[in-house]
Amino acid sequence: MEKILNKKHIDDWIAALDSWDILGPVLEDGIWAYQPVSGAVRLDHPNTRQSPKGLAFPQREIFFKFEQIKGEAPRLTQVVPDEQRHAVFGVRPCDGRGVPRMDLVFTDHVEDNYYQARRKNVAYVGLACNKPPGPNCFCLSVGGSPVSTDGLDVQMTDLGDRYFVKAVTETGKGLMTAAGKLFAEPSAADQKQVEQVHADAVAHPQRAVRNVEAVPAKLKASFKSPLWQELARACIGCGICTFLCPTCHCFDINDEVQSKAPLKGIRVRTWDNCQFPDFTMHSSGHNPRENTGARLRQRVAHKFQYFPENFGMPQCTGCGRCVSECPVGIDIVAVVNKVVENAG
Repeated sequence: MEKILNKKHIDDWIAALDSWDILGPVLEDGIWAYQPVSGAVRLDHPNTRQSPKGLAFPQREIFFKFEQIKGEAPRLTQVVPDEQRHAVFGVRPCDGRGVPRMDLVFTDHVEDNYYQARRKNVAYVGLACNKPPGPNCFCLSVGGSPVSTDGLDVQMTDLGDRYFVKAVTETGKGLMTAAGKLFAEPSAADQKQVEQVHADAVAHPQRAVRNVEAVPAKLKASFKSPLWQELARACIGCGICTFLCPTCHCFDINDEVQSKAPLKGIRVRTWDNCQFPDFTMHSSGHNPRENTGARLRQRVAHKFQYFPENFGMPQCTGCGRCVSECPVGIDIVAVVNKVVENAG
């Protein structure tokens, strides 16, 4: 399904989706973030600071509550994700490509009921990139595209005073059908224009991970290289790189005691981070990744070696957030290229 939507009707479309919670890019204190919107939605945004992955994989999620009263059997109460549907507008293609990668981990690789319960109620309305890329974008070199539809339910392309709107999935068709009268059929000129917009977007030069197909073998050969410690020397272990990543999915599970008499608490899943010093700490005190070099190696190898070995594709989508937001300037593109270059 391909349609034309006049820009003045975007808010009417959102109003028609009355059974969905709508999120869109909002600029607040100089930071773009996905937040609930009920009226006007701005779609003139660069990429947001954080990806929308938290809708299906929240940063903090309660699995169940527990209570132990002396002399009685423990009481467990499961906390089930709500059934509210969420439609996220303005998702950029690099974040869209993060969705099937998260799905591979939490639906194909293992069956994570909590992720699946949330994921089925999230729809992604994407916006193709039609402006020159940011200084740290590199989606093309990891198999993506500024006009990719991967992971999206709907793709929108800005044509000036109107959007070219394409349903990618059945969920996307449903979103468009809910406001069918607002959409018009695209003309031949519209089709030609969107093809040109897409071609121009792909033609914009970007940064690049060089020869990405050869990277897994090169990384494997460089496992013991002293270069890792050199490249990670500035790292402060803040973890911002993975917390902002659209595909990082490591987590920890903890029991949090809320009272002791009677004993009450919750079991919680929270995001974890391979750049934290205690991420792989054993109960014995041994840490197989005891320094920043080993931890940087893990992050890079997960993206460009382990994930390709397991799933046949890079885990990285080239959004560039980890480069742009790193407080000490560690650059994953430069790191990969440097390690590969030195691997011979």
